[in-house]
Amino acid sequence: PRCRSDRTVRNGSYGHFQRYLCKDCDRTFNDKTGTIFAHSKVALRRWLFSIYAFLRFNTSLRQLQCEIEVTYKTIHRRVERFTEALDAPSLDLCGPVEVDEFYVSAGLKGRERDRWSRSRGLSRRGRGTYEQDKPPMFVLVDRGTEQRYLVPAKSADESTIRLLLASRQQEPLTVYTDGFRAYDPLEEDESFEREYVVHGDGEYADDTIHVNTCESHASLARRWLSPHRGISKDRLTQYFRAFQLRRELYRKPGREALKHAVKATL
Repeated sequence: PRCRSDRTVRNGSYGHFQRYLCKDCDRTFNDKTGTIFAHSKVALRRWLFSIYAFLRFNTSLRQLQCEIEVTYKTIHRRVERFTEALDAPSLDLCGPVEVDEFYVSAGLKGRERDRWSRSRGLSRRGRGTYEQDKPPMFVLVDRGTEQRYLVPAKSADESTIRLLLASRQQEPLTVYTDGFRAYDPLEEDESFEREYVVHGDGEYADDTIHVNTCESHASLARRWLSPHRGISKDRLTQYFRAFQLRRELYRKPGREALKHAVKATL
């Protein structure tokens, strides 16, 4: 791991793991070195159980603390390392694409908090921004590839929407939205063909023109956050990446799902 050499030999053991010696830099390492499980004294089977329960059953960290009998600080630090290791989704839109947004009440917590109370910031109604402790989350559904993306943003404005739709395979790209005015400039751009429904007028679907798939995915995302109360807005990206990974595991059997989850962090 240190010098990227392939001249290694076996060199005893480290607990239950084989230890190796690099003949170029004389450093030792084991199978956990460089992974999210490195330097942990907790048995690997417990961490594998935690990852599986966290993804498959959306188990809260408090419950995992009781299940594997470790401190909350330990399980919280290890789950954070797991979510940080997940890659960001790369958007390559084929089209047509549904776009919608929803808002999450999330402020700063623990040592990140710079004020005594955050209840006032989280009581705002309607649309919000990152600075108002109500960051928007954009949902994109590519009907061409059946891929779904969750992307956090600082605010729901025209520049953010154009940035999300920048990676596309064809022009003009057909975009289905609701009546939110931030999508209006897409109608004047020749790179897009915007079709929309106005929820305020009681219009939710007009043949293929709707954002119902986005709203369904947003509903599942809100349920995913429910057991993890009080998530910091700076950690939302990590939790939603885990949510996206959970969707990939939905139809996989247990052993295959766990193998896929561990590979995603390596």
